Amino acid sequence: MTETNLTSNIALEKLKKTLKNGGYTCVLSDGAQTVTSTKRGVRPLTELIESGKSFVGFAAADKVVGRAAALLYALMGVTALYAGVISAGALEACKTNGISVEYGKAVQYIINRNGDGICPMEQAAAEISDPLAAFKAIKQRLAQLGASNII
Repeated sequence: MTETNLTSNIALEKLKKTLKNGGYTCVLSDGAQTVTSTKRGVRPLTELIESGKSFVGFAAADKVVGRAAALLYALMGVTALYAGVISAGALEACKTNGISVEYGKAVQYIINRNGDGICPMEQAAAEISDPLAAFKAIKQRLAQLGASNII
């Protein structure tokens, strides 16, 4: 194991504990600063991207990561990720974008909040491999769904 991998593993273990014990949906850290959110879905990630702050080199822990979230993490420059649940599309996106991944459970796809179909964000990013293009598609889908407040 390289020093970088060891550092990433230590960081991920700390983030996993913070995620679980703090009741957060996602946690990001570069060791010096930590960002947490209790918001659901991809909204915390889109808000962090829109903040203009740099998250290059950060590690992240997230309860649920579908392809959309994985591509947003790639756009942010996250290098290591823990997901409680991760989709097959998210695993592929992380591999393609050089994000090292640990996860609790892998699933074919993320289900929607009603439990009766595929998550709309997973659908929005299904055929996209470019993180910036995914961000635009996700923002468009969020705008379409905004009035229903399901994301």
